[in-house]
Amino acid sequence: MRDPFFFGYGSLVNRGTHDYRDSAPARLQGWRRHWRQIASFPRAILTAARQPDCRIDGLIARVPGADWARLDAREAAYDRVLLGAEISHAHASAAAIAIYEIPEAKHPAPEAPHPIALSYLDVVVQGYLQEFGTGGVADFFATTTGWEAGILDDRSDPLYPRASATTLDAKLLTDKHLSDF
Repeated sequence: MRDPFFFGYGSLVNRGTHDYRDSAPARLQGWRRHWRQIASFPRAILTAARQPDCRIDGLIARVPGADWARLDAREAAYDRVLLGAEISHAHASAAAIAIYEIPEAKHPAPEAPHPIALSYLDVVVQGYLQEFGTGGVADFFATTTGWEAGILDDRSDPLYPRASATTLDAKLLTDKHLSDF
């Protein structure tokens, strides 16, 4: 039996946030990325949901021995869902590929807005910049909804647990795209 893979579309695109090294870029058809606000978490988090006529780029990575425990713990608010033919990639051995999504029925919306932590967004943008270049970053912003959650500038004291040093160029790129909203 071949090892399964996951499809990352947010912080999992940034290879510095995990140690799943056997990975490759991929494209998912019929899905859209969204900043979701849930009552049980104080900041917006990225999720993906089925939406016809949309597509998102990301990264697939092998889960050795189908040992999902660590990844499931990291993505505790999400459900792991098996994908089918809607995903395209060039990885020769990727068979079963799963995505993590936050089902609306499982997590109610908060009473007050929960903003997007800039330290989280910086990690995501850094991953897209490394994998897909500046065009990939522009595409990330264009294929993501939920920006009305607002931004919490926590760069000087990051709230995101996997925050990492981000280049000035990446920060400026993030800030440029945010100014469009």
